[in-house]
Amino acid sequence: MEEDGYSIQKLLTLRKVTRAVSDTLRAQMKEHLSTLAPLLRPKAVLGDYIQSSAKESARGGEKAFRELQSLYEALAPAKPFNLTKDLSVPLGIASSTLEMAPMEYSHTAKTERETKAVNITSPLKWALNYSGFSLGRFRELLADRNRKSDDVREFLIHYLVLHAVVSNQSGVTSLLEALHFPITTGQLPGFGDLPVTYISSSISTMRPPDEVIIESTEISGSDAFEEVINLEDISTMRDPLKERLSELVKSFGPDLLPN
Repeated sequence: MEEDGYSIQKLLTLRKVTRAVSDTLRAQMKEHLSTLAPLLRPKAVLGDYIQSSAKESARGGEKAFRELQSLYEALAPAKPFNLTKDLSVPLGIASSTLEMAPMEYSHTAKTERETKAVNITSPLKWALNYSGFSLGRFRELLADRNRKSDDVREFLIHYLVLHAVVSNQSGVTSLLEALHFPITTGQLPGFGDLPVTYISSSISTMRPPDEVIIESTEISGSDAFEEVINLEDISTMRDPLKERLSELVKSFGPDLLPN
C-alpha cells in the first residue's frame, strides 16, 4: 500500500506515536479537569435550581437556568427525544463526576473499486459526560422502542446541565484553552440538535486517504479505524500568552526583544 506517502510501515509508526501522545495528553487533561472540578459542579452555576440538601446560590444562576429551560423546551418535543416540554425544578442530577470518551463517527470510505462504511475514532478529541450518562448508553436508550420517557428526560437534562455549566464558566474554558485543551460544542447524528460538549487537544488528528483506510481495515479484519496525529501541529504549537506579551513589548519598540 502506498497512497499519498502512506505505507503500512508509516501507518504503523504514526499509530504508535498517536497512541503514545494520546495517553500522555489524556492523563494531563484528566488532571486539569480534576483540579477544576469544583468550578464545574452543576450547583456552582445553577445554584438552587439543582436538587440538593445544601443551599447554594450562584451568581447568574437564574439566567443560566432560563437558557437551559429554553433549550430544553426546543429539544424535548423534537426527534429523537419526543418528550413533553414540562421541566420540573429543582433538577435532579444523579452524578456530577465528569467522564470522557474519544469521539467516534461513521465515514464512508470510497475508492474506484469499493465503498465501505468505517467507524472512525478521533483519539485527541473527547466527548464529555457525567458519569453513567455516556453517549453510547444514550444512543442505546433512544433506539429502544420500549424506553421510558423519564429515562430519556434524565439523559437529556444531564447533557443540557453540562452544556449550561461549561457555557457559563468562561474562565474555566479560557484556562483550558490556554493549556492547549479547548472546549467546544457540536452535534452528532442520531441526537438531533443536542449540544454535545467536547474537549480536545490543540494537536489535531487526521484521516489518511480512503484507499489507505480500506486496506488497513482489510488487514486488521475490523471495520474500525483510528485517525493519526498531525505531526506538523507539534512543531507549530502556539503559546497565546507569549504572543500577547511579544506584541505588547514590540509596541514600545520593534527591536526590544532579542532575536
